[in-house]
Formats: sequence, C-alpha cells, structure tokens
Amino acid sequence: MLWLLIIAASLATSTTFDVSAMPRVAVQAARDARPRVVLDNARVRVYRATAGSLSGVDHGPAVVVSLDDGPGARVGRAVWAEDAAAPSRATNVRGSIVIVQPRGDAVAPPPPAGSKPGDATFTGMSFNPIFENDRVSVIRARMEVGAREGFHTHGSDTIVVHLSGGEIEDTSDGKTVVNRWKRGDVEFEGLGTSHSARNVGGAVDVVLVALKP
Repeated sequence: MLWLLIIAASLATSTTFDVSAMPRVAVQAARDARPRVVLDNARVRVYRATAGSLSGVDHGPAVVVSLDDGPGARVGRAVWAEDAAAPSRATNVRGSIVIVQPRGDAVAPPPPAGSKPGDATFTGMSFNPIFENDRVSVIRARMEVGAREGFHTHGSDTIVVHLSGGEIEDTSDGKTVVNRWKRGDVEFEGLGTSHSARNVGGAVDVVLVALKP
C-alpha cells in the first residue's frame, strides 16, 4: 500500500491546474468579440462585429456585410437590417460582419462631374448590384490583377468594405500611395473627392455601400 500512497502524492504535486487563468481567457474572448467602431463621421458609423454579440451597436437601420463563409452565409453577402442592434432572423447573419449605419444627409449636392460606382472608365473591374433602397445602393465589385480606375469624382459618399484585402495604388491631389488592405478593412470615399487607382497586387473583392442624400 505504501507504493500507492507514493504514486498518489507524486501525481498531486506534479499535476497543477491554473484555474485562475480560465476566467481571464473567457473575459478576453468576450472583449475581443464586442463590436468595434472602425469609422465614424457625420454621414456614417461602421462597426466590426460578430453576429450574436451586438451589445453596444446603436439601434437603427444598417447594411450588414458578411465576412465569413458558413451555413446560411457567404463572404460578401449584404442585407438590410431595420435594427442593426437586434436583427431579425430573416437577415440570417453569421460569423464576422461589418455593420454600416447611415447617418444624416449629404453635406453638399453631388458635383456635376460626379459618378456612381461603376460609372467611370474602369478596366479589369466588374460591378454587380446587390440591392438598393431609399438610403443606400449596395454593389459587389472586383478588381482583377492590374485593373485600373480612371480618374473620377465620387458622386456619393461611399463606404468600401474589403472582403479579400489587397494592394491598391491610389493617386489623388498629385500624390501616389500604395494602400495595403486586409479582410474586414473599411475606407470612406467622400462625395466630391477625386482620384485614380490601380491594382498592384492580387485580385481584390469589395462591397460598396453608396449613401443616398
């Protein structure tokens, strides 16, 4: 019997469980899942969030864009939710999402030369409408390798939701920079701003949310 007691004592001293660390891990995971504001101005507020963890999202209508593939969802799926903080089952959103909440009216009328997404002279690009209502026009767009956007002026405030990430060379006000985007990144293209662009990396997939006045 003595040898059994020795083995039991050895196991008790060699096997430890850091129980105190477990609650901290759970708390950190909950914090990481909380919605995060990634863009906020007079025209729009945009969140990165996880479906099912929407505490902190403002109540109100929004475009909800899926970033994940999964049961009942696919990357780039965009739907209109009457209340982004409590979406109905009909929206059927899963996993990582971007929430685009329109706010207020346009600060100025569209410039005479302004264009809608897809109207300017583009090469190597495709534009597929997803839906449109009295607040937004939502389009799925793709820039193939080497695609170019001719110089154009935006006729609306437009939010770009990056689905794939990529490298895009952008020229505006005489300056050229290469922007390196990641999946889930968001950019704001303001009404009346002008630029040209070229894809200098792999194919780029985005969802465009054009805000109406």
